[in-house]
Amino acid sequence: MIYMLFLTVCFLASAIGAICGIGGGVIIKPVLDAFGILGVPSISFLSGCTVLAMTTYSVGKSRLGKKSGFEAKTGIPLSAGAVAGGIIGKWIFSYISSFSADKDRIGAVQAGCLIVVTIGTLMYTLYKNKIKTYQVRNAFSCMMIGLILGILSSFLGIGGGPINLIVLFFFFSMSTKTAAENSLYIIFFSQLSSLLSTLAAGSVPEFSFEILAFMVSGGILGGIAGRFINKKISEAMVERLFIGAMSVIILINIYNLWKFTA
Repeated sequence: MIYMLFLTVCFLASAIGAICGIGGGVIIKPVLDAFGILGVPSISFLSGCTVLAMTTYSVGKSRLGKKSGFEAKTGIPLSAGAVAGGIIGKWIFSYISSFSADKDRIGAVQAGCLIVVTIGTLMYTLYKNKIKTYQVRNAFSCMMIGLILGILSSFLGIGGGPINLIVLFFFFSMSTKTAAENSLYIIFFSQLSSLLSTLAAGSVPEFSFEILAFMVSGGILGGIAGRFINKKISEAMVERLFIGAMSVIILINIYNLWKFTA
């Protein structure tokens, strides 16, 4: 039953993530934290691996199909910054964790950050028609934006999807679907560098490989389903699903913050 729970959560989260471009981790991480089956470091690591598996499939499928909305001029420096950010974010997570044997503390920090990020994301989405957007093209600026997104993605263990979308809307004036496509590339590179840095440092937390297999399977299957659905629905439907997902995530993270600090 535990394995099926992990499979189901990862499938549904990754399907929504692929549709909206939020990567699934922003749902997987807080939902599994709420169940409390594994420790915070293990959930962060497993969530990152699942998001990486899903985005690897989505990015690969997009490139092979030659129908990618990836904008190379901004996307390449964004992705380069995300690589460095992924490494730095993982280092920050390990550094904060080293101060306390109580891993619930880092879980509370993550939950608090996610509440702020998701509320900000939701408010921006609701009022974005009234907010002026920009079209950043400078490579260095793109790289710095990617760096910050990579740090948040790796530290929070969520892939960074909703943050990515808002940043892509605001700084690059992308449409919802184009932002979703480019967000997946940022997630892919930040999570890959985060995983490699964890392996290189020998700081992989304890977990069951059976759970990892079920989570990755759910992530890939969810990515397949999500990409199929994304092609069939309108921009307006994608946005409504995104708003609904953000609202639920806020409530789950409020519960997690209470649980970790109680």
